[in-house]
Amino acid sequence: LDDLTERTRASGTEWALGIGACSRALLSEDQAADALYQQAIEHLGHCRITVHLARARLLYGEWLRRRNRRQERRTQLASAYEVFSRAGADGFAERARRELMATGEPVRKRTVGALDELTSQEAQIARLARDGDTNPEIAAQLFISPRTVELHLGNVFSKLGVSSRRHLRSALSPPQQPGARLP
Repeated sequence: LDDLTERTRASGTEWALGIGACSRALLSEDQAADALYQQAIEHLGHCRITVHLARARLLYGEWLRRRNRRQERRTQLASAYEVFSRAGADGFAERARRELMATGEPVRKRTVGALDELTSQEAQIARLARDGDTNPEIAAQLFISPRTVELHLGNVFSKLGVSSRRHLRSALSPPQQPGARLP
């Protein structure tokens, strides 16, 4: 733990400080743990890696639930559940959902339409791939790299529960007519 603390402080990044604080909170007692979880959430709130923030919120929410701090835990757990659900981190989302239900909070499993689960760029890439464009063609149209297209398509396949471009046809609306604008 001392080595982790030394390294995260030496790094000085918000992410490292947040991960370090969350790790120390897991091993700490009451007041110290509470302060460390809050510190972790504060640091990770300044990062772009939202799943790490959601993970800290989940851990803090679980810790709060064990201490019967109802309102605080619901806030943390609901936030974690929302992020995990949007990110497609189903295992963590389900864990947060179960914790919320244990607090008496009614939570429904997300049943959102396929395109609503995708980011706008993922939806655009999915439509272009469905319509037959190759990764280099999609990349040129969107001014991104073919590797970025590949990464987005991996996310699309995961979120839609498909394994290939061929399956995009059934997962998404019909292809656009020539000259028609994408929705």
